[in-house]
Amino acid sequence: MKNKDKIKSILIANRGEIAIRIAQTARKMGITPVGIRTVKEPNAYYLTQVDKVVDFPDREKNDVPEFLDIESLVLLAKRNKIDAIHPGYGYLSENAQFAIRCTEEGIIFIGPSPRIIQNMGDKVIAKEIAAKGKVPMLGGSNGSVDTLDEAIQISKEIGFPLIIKAVAGGGGRGMRIVRKQSEIKQMYHSASTEALSAFNNPSVFIEKYLENPKHIEVQIVADTHGNVIHLWERECSVQRKHQKLLEEAPSPALDDKLRKKITDAAVSLAREAGYVSLGTVEFLLDKHGDFFFMEMNTRVQVEHPVTEMITGLDLIELQIRIANGEKLPITQEEVKLNGWAIECRINAEDVQSNFSPCTGMIKALRLPEGEGIRVDKGVVVGSEVTPFFDSMIAKLIVHAEDRNAVIKRTLEALNDFQIKGIKTTIPFDKAVLHNEIFCNGNFDTSFIEKDMESTVHVEKDEEIFAALFAVSQYGKQNKPITEQKEDIDLWALRNRINNM
Repeated sequence: MKNKDKIKSILIANRGEIAIRIAQTARKMGITPVGIRTVKEPNAYYLTQVDKVVDFPDREKNDVPEFLDIESLVLLAKRNKIDAIHPGYGYLSENAQFAIRCTEEGIIFIGPSPRIIQNMGDKVIAKEIAAKGKVPMLGGSNGSVDTLDEAIQISKEIGFPLIIKAVAGGGGRGMRIVRKQSEIKQMYHSASTEALSAFNNPSVFIEKYLENPKHIEVQIVADTHGNVIHLWERECSVQRKHQKLLEEAPSPALDDKLRKKITDAAVSLAREAGYVSLGTVEFLLDKHGDFFFMEMNTRVQVEHPVTEMITGLDLIELQIRIANGEKLPITQEEVKLNGWAIECRINAEDVQSNFSPCTGMIKALRLPEGEGIRVDKGVVVGSEVTPFFDSMIAKLIVHAEDRNAVIKRTLEALNDFQIKGIKTTIPFDKAVLHNEIFCNGNFDTSFIEKDMESTVHVEKDEEIFAALFAVSQYGKQNKPITEQKEDIDLWALRNRINNM
């Protein structure tokens, strides 16, 4: 059997837009994508975008969320004779035990080996690997800090501010910033307690805290034949509570010399780790142009489309081909950086209520179209946004020849992106792209707190347009609200108003 014939079907152990994204590539490759129906989302849109749907098995206990239930997911693949499992991002995508169970049952796990997931998920081991690869790092503890006395001693050695991080952490959990000696005791116990709750592991480590850095990440890809290349970098500094909200590629902070240094460091780390599959090496960049290793994510990232836009490569296809044992189809010299791309995460959140989740039904939906515009969506008209899952319902990805052009095109696309029935982060995205500091590229991870006067951008005559839209819907209450042709003139009117 040839390598390319190994994977004939893939169970997508995820939901929403990423499940659709994986299904699209699998189908393009002649592979059957299989989706999982849950009782929480029996009529979810992503189920219409796969070739086969399987129901999540009945369980005696329902205390484990469906997409975190390792044994049930493995059982689904075995029962239905599915060759491989793609975990997407989040959930079990970086769970070594899930990869182990897949391997034990003869199922191909589309991702790194369990050993690599374990090593890079352990922040202490990851730092040791980075040191061997001569990757720059911030000073701190050599391993986990197991006692308060040890934490106090390290704080005296490296000084303040410092940060306490969960060894098995991610997503900002188990993380505390300490600015003075009197805070050490409280922050140490708080971080350890949260780490235990979130990751079932109370271990923490300590490192010097970098005030207001830029967050730069490098996409790498490596096959089983010893080939490791990078696919350039992404800028991810627009964050709220360590959660990314808007990303772009490449980064406006890097010149060619610094870009080469940081991408070389990422490849060096991947080689030192014996890495195989798609992965992301994350760095902090200070105001002097010095960068430091932060962590490595052993999965496809939410923001992977911006890399696809500037390289023309399908990252999911690369993942699948590597899992099949194939060589990379491209060399480092052949990876060209083409233009600029921005991704806006469209979350079902009320920005004016501190980004609180917003649930409800999508009553009307209009998606932007045109050159350089891509929308990865997980909802359609009639979809219900529930409290059971992540609030991200779509991603707007825009590409243009340079940064100024892509900012302009993204704003135009956001003006055309209309969702009724729930509140979303679109007004926030507009506020970012209208912000002078963002447009100049002089922002860092403190951007939202320091540089945004308002997190909501209000269009000119927005209230007038809202009234016109309401009038246009009057009399249609007994009909399904879809992307109706008679609404087009109103959308055009709105754009004319905004451009006045």
